[in-house]
Amino acid sequence: MNTCDTYDVAVIGYGPTGATAANLLGRLGLKVVVIERDPDIYGRARAISTDEEVLRIWQSVGLADRLKRDMLPNRPVAFVDTDGRPFVETVIEGRGCGHPAQQFLYQPAVDEVLRDGVTRFPNVDVLLERECLRVTNAADHAELLLADLRTDGFTRLRASYVIAADGGSSPTRGLLGVGYTGRTYGERWVVIDTKVRKEWDAHDRLRFHCDPDQPMVDCPTPLGHHRWEYPVRSGQDERHLVTAEAVRNVLAAQGITSDHVEVLRAVVYSHHVRVADRWRIGRVFLAGDAAHAMPPWIGQGMSAGVRDAANLCWKLAAVLAGGAPEELLDSYEAERKPHVVEVTRRAVLVGRVITERRPVIAALRNHILRALTRLPGVLTKGQKFWWIPAARYTAGFFAAGGGPAVGWQIPQPHIVHDGETKPLDDHLDGRWALLHTAALPPGAQAWQRMGATTLRVSQPELVRWLRARKADTVVLRPDGFVYTASRSGRPLTRPPAGLRRTDLTGAPA
Repeated sequence: MNTCDTYDVAVIGYGPTGATAANLLGRLGLKVVVIERDPDIYGRARAISTDEEVLRIWQSVGLADRLKRDMLPNRPVAFVDTDGRPFVETVIEGRGCGHPAQQFLYQPAVDEVLRDGVTRFPNVDVLLERECLRVTNAADHAELLLADLRTDGFTRLRASYVIAADGGSSPTRGLLGVGYTGRTYGERWVVIDTKVRKEWDAHDRLRFHCDPDQPMVDCPTPLGHHRWEYPVRSGQDERHLVTAEAVRNVLAAQGITSDHVEVLRAVVYSHHVRVADRWRIGRVFLAGDAAHAMPPWIGQGMSAGVRDAANLCWKLAAVLAGGAPEELLDSYEAERKPHVVEVTRRAVLVGRVITERRPVIAALRNHILRALTRLPGVLTKGQKFWWIPAARYTAGFFAAGGGPAVGWQIPQPHIVHDGETKPLDDHLDGRWALLHTAALPPGAQAWQRMGATTLRVSQPELVRWLRARKADTVVLRPDGFVYTASRSGRPLTRPPAGLRRTDLTGAPA
């Protein structure tokens, strides 16, 4: 039995959620250990898209530009009928985060960049081929028992907090006795991943084939890849469906031959709609698929986990630095869970549109949606109801009575400050911030004494956004969400009890 050091945070799982957490915590100067049972990056592409808010999170750790080089931005999205004619066709509209609204990705490439980013931080240890056998809570720390899968040895280590990002089957969640409520859909789906040899018409767009006889998803992925997904029909042999012959037949029906693609793999999987009963168990926090699972229809499974990490990591850093009360950590589930539930509801809704099996209902769907989308503005406005919900939290660590701006994530235009033109987040650098368009209101000085970065803004996008939410002064949390706001010189809510100034490394300033 070997005994390791004590860490600020232990991260279990090194997928996109765990790797994002390691980058965020590493940049904040915390002593972190990452525990991963596999020896290398998982080679099969799983997630295939992400969004502007997630790119903004990766921007905060200096990786967005590198990641975007391997992504496909803003490709058309089409819902097509049995004859291949679109009844809905659109491009996802942006919300001002400073990145393309939708990006198609190849997950192994994303994983590689995120892991490479972690190597920048000497304060982050990565332990591959280690399995966490036990996690226990103590009064002031959590204790973990690890098995070394290379040597059959054991290691015990301590961490002030633990992030369990170890997937939908999360052993950590099971060890802690946390339920995973929801359902698994009875219908299984075949996934065919390919390497593109020769491009074809519509190879670069996402198409939902809403054919009652054979629903299918036809999706571009970057770096020369493409994916098809379709449901297993009743009575079909799953083992046959993943054979080379069956895959060739399915692709041939789409007009795709071996001249167009090389088939890399075909697998069968189930869709899940599940949410963990608790996301915090003492000093252990569930994140990503360990906390929630959703169908893939709007591409938010991985993205939801990255949002979890962004919400949780700054709070852990603040508490560990003595800059915030420990109760702040209770806001993680209060903020993230309702958002995840709404994302999941929308994913299920889109899935129902795609997989409608009744021909009469499908024909009616096609006619109504085709007519509606011809009306001006319907496609853009409709995205607010069926695609990814706005970056807004309705409960959690926010001031009461701060007005309608509270809980929203502020847009990110390029702004000029101290002679430099940069995206807003790069100026704020992950700190509490006080943004205003008019004279500072009463109460602002208390935020300045706490160390909040003060910035007067005049960019039209920000001014319009603030006016629409009846604010001319806002206080931003380190994750860019509005903690409190005021208008027309009304007093600004003061910092809450226990919130103290800290610097980026997590040390008291």
